[in-house]
Amino acid sequence: MIYFFYFIVILLGLIIGSFINCLIYRLKNKQAITGRSFCPQCKKQINWYDNIPLLSYFLLRAKCRWCRKKISLQYPLVELITAMLFLIVFIATYNLQLTTYNLLLILRNWTFTAFLIIIFIYDFKYYLILDKIIIPAIIIAFIFNLFFYNLLNLLLAALIAGGFFFLQFIVSRGQWIGGGDIRLGILIGLMLGWPNILVALVISYVLGSIIGLGLIITKRATMKSTVPLGAFLSIGTFISLLWVDKIIEWYLNINLYGF
Repeated sequence: MIYFFYFIVILLGLIIGSFINCLIYRLKNKQAITGRSFCPQCKKQINWYDNIPLLSYFLLRAKCRWCRKKISLQYPLVELITAMLFLIVFIATYNLQLTTYNLLLILRNWTFTAFLIIIFIYDFKYYLILDKIIIPAIIIAFIFNLFFYNLLNLLLAALIAGGFFFLQFIVSRGQWIGGGDIRLGILIGLMLGWPNILVALVISYVLGSIIGLGLIITKRATMKSTVPLGAFLSIGTFISLLWVDKIIEWYLNINLYGF
């Protein structure tokens, strides 16, 4: 039975990944979110049998049926990664009991994961964090987490995370981060609550520093290069969403016992 659940979760992840690809393209090109999918090159509508997540990419040999232009590798990658992350969320969250609480927790984590994937891709590709994504995500995160945290906890986490980035914005006069990062801070505060938000911030900045240093050493970036902070924050938030308790326990064990 559990493998049947895994199969369904993977299918769901592939479908959501396909939607994410479509959403990112239409947001970038300021197009309506609704409507049939079409080829970005020739603009012809895509038949349903050419729009099967992951499978159609390989059946079409990575080319549009009509204009034969190459389909970006982003499409199958995002679909596959979304499916894998949805499966990871399910495995990490599911406790072998289909209670209302457990189902709501899985649904919450899937929803948060989808938003984090969108934020990661858009910021990684275009160095932008869109209010069209952040504002709905803030509202949804707040409503979801009223079932898991008390109101004061959520507001405190949002205030601290948003204030952390707002302070950087003021000190740097907008040179280090933008307004989107402040709103992203509020979002991850509402997603994780207090004090979990601290773990996400530490992971994000450590990861960003390591990758940034690696790019500088390999001369692929300089100290003045723009950093997609939202991408690193998305990773840190996802990790904290699923394993914050284990991370805190590991940290405490290191400090108490030295291992």
